[in-house]
Amino acid sequence: MTDSSAPSIGRVTLHLFLKQTPLADRGEALAAVEKAVGADLTVITVSMLGHKADMAVMALAANMWELRELQTGLIAAGFELVDSYLSLTEVSEYADGLPEKMKQDRLYPDLPPESKDAWCFYPMSKRRQPGQNWFTTSFERRKELMHEHGTSGRKFAGRVVQLITGSTGMDDYEWGVTLFADHPDTIKEVVYTMRFDEASAEFAEFGQFYVGMVASPEEVLRTIGLHD
Repeated sequence: MTDSSAPSIGRVTLHLFLKQTPLADRGEALAAVEKAVGADLTVITVSMLGHKADMAVMALAANMWELRELQTGLIAAGFELVDSYLSLTEVSEYADGLPEKMKQDRLYPDLPPESKDAWCFYPMSKRRQPGQNWFTTSFERRKELMHEHGTSGRKFAGRVVQLITGSTGMDDYEWGVTLFADHPDTIKEVVYTMRFDEASAEFAEFGQFYVGMVASPEEVLRTIGLHD
């Protein structure tokens, strides 16, 4: 482990999307997760719906080597890694006025939230094309648009917990968005509502959406057919 593998602030965040193979071993998968939790990683397991993946493992760590060990352990347990996303927890440049506790909660989140088991992840970027270039728009205008966007999101307080992680230079998009919600239709509602904000309608590009249910590692493995 070296200091250069650790962010100077915040946590490294890795989303792993996995499919089981005939070699998938429940005990080895549980051991990989237990080892990561024992090393003080935050590990969230998700039973996925649809063809894209069987299971998602979202992990936050103090350095990249710890995430590498978790990834290696899950692959060694007989799972195929079909997609992934790497990012860092961050405080937005538009959040200067936030109380210090809220900033710390974004950098070092306490996850998963209680009673919000509907889960969604998607990556996104801002457009950079003539007439729709986020990065040539003035900071004051961008801050105004993001304030509107945040106002829409706060309407779902108590129903959705959102974690936005930065991935510029880390992965193919610029941000990763993870939603924990009280019901699956709440995910649909919040994403639909916020797409009408100008920051999203004019400037946002989205990647694939992944949806599932947060549960214990034992329960997730059971739901994908790996029993005791």
